[in-house]
Amino acid sequence: MHTVPRITVEVPVLRIGSGAGDYEKLGSYVRSLRREHGLHMTLLHIGVLDDFSQDVSEWTKGITSPATAASRTSAWLKRLPVMGGFSGHADRLIVLGGGSVCGLEVDVPQSVRDFQVSLVQALHELLAELQVDNSDDFILSSRALGFRYPRWTPHVAVGSPITRRSGSWEIQPVTIDFGESRIRNRQLLPATEAEERLPSAE
Repeated sequence: MHTVPRITVEVPVLRIGSGAGDYEKLGSYVRSLRREHGLHMTLLHIGVLDDFSQDVSEWTKGITSPATAASRTSAWLKRLPVMGGFSGHADRLIVLGGGSVCGLEVDVPQSVRDFQVSLVQALHELLAELQVDNSDDFILSSRALGFRYPRWTPHVAVGSPITRRSGSWEIQPVTIDFGESRIRNRQLLPATEAEERLPSAE
């Protein structure tokens, strides 16, 4: 089944533990262990941009059009600050997504939590710009944003749990190195007006 790419603000995983063997050990807890290359931790989930823009238009009863919402959201994402790389630690696996995802729960520096909070605050400012009232209600109800939990749990999804039950498993503690923050699928964002005015390379 074809899946439309989601837009997220995330940090890529550069290394787990001291080598590939440390990550592969998780295979005894996890079904369909994901490839280590490409693992990441999501800081803010925007979802499919067209879906988010449609949610905004419906919420504002058409005052903000989908095209305007998409353009302003794209420009907002590209203005977000970049957080530098950091290291975290994990000593257990947790089940998320109603039992469909298994992830490393990551103990991150306070600066990372503060950055994630600043992203949510910036999202509120974007919604005010888009003329969305009752932004907290919108965030919880938007199909695109998908905010299902009352608080952010830093984690790296690594596969599917062997059993679809809630809970956690202690593992051998590992250090996880992360790169600087980035926008996943940034290349799919519409160009801003400033970018459209730039001369094309010949």
